[in-house]
Amino acid sequence: MTKKLDPKDVELFLLDNLNFFESRESLVSELKFKHSQSSASSILERQVIKLREEHKNIIELLRSFIDTASINEDLFKKSKDLTLKILESKNEDDIKKTVEKSFENDFGVDKCVLEFFDSSALDQIEEATGLSIHKGAVHCGSFSNEKIVFLFNDEKIQSLAIAVIVFNKKMGLLKLGSYDRTKYLGDEDTTFIEYIRDILEKKLTSNYEE
Repeated sequence: MTKKLDPKDVELFLLDNLNFFESRESLVSELKFKHSQSSASSILERQVIKLREEHKNIIELLRSFIDTASINEDLFKKSKDLTLKILESKNEDDIKKTVEKSFENDFGVDKCVLEFFDSSALDQIEEATGLSIHKGAVHCGSFSNEKIVFLFNDEKIQSLAIAVIVFNKKMGLLKLGSYDRTKYLGDEDTTFIEYIRDILEKKLTSNYEE
């Protein structure tokens, strides 16, 4: 049978080991104290409350790191799968189907359109959209209804991101559309779009060199 501790023995032990709680902050955060009007008790109570808040914040921060790591791992896997599928595609039609399906099904894009043009179509696209269409260009934002209809033929699109693809004597547009007007207002998504654009340019260029 376990011997019950005498509170006086505990008190004497703590008096002899004043640094006992220095390495046991999590234990301190769980202690309860009787409210008192004395300044010493108030100071101690504030310290305990502070420790509890710090402990809570650390736990929340750790959870946030875990959630972010999980999201990044999922994004990496999907990005790798899309890259491999692009490299395995045999022609422009295969690439178009692969990219559009992946962006809409795996990355949650409301509408993805990948189109290829002869360089002669450049002037017409620039005139209709007012966008500068050149190698390396990426455009994001919310545009007029006329431009959205021209680019997507879908009036439900509210914001979009466009990456220009240049290869051989042809060009392409990777167009991502969202029904959320604020989706592509910033540039936080452009790094991934630029990465996929670069993969597409390499693959499409190599197809013409074979």
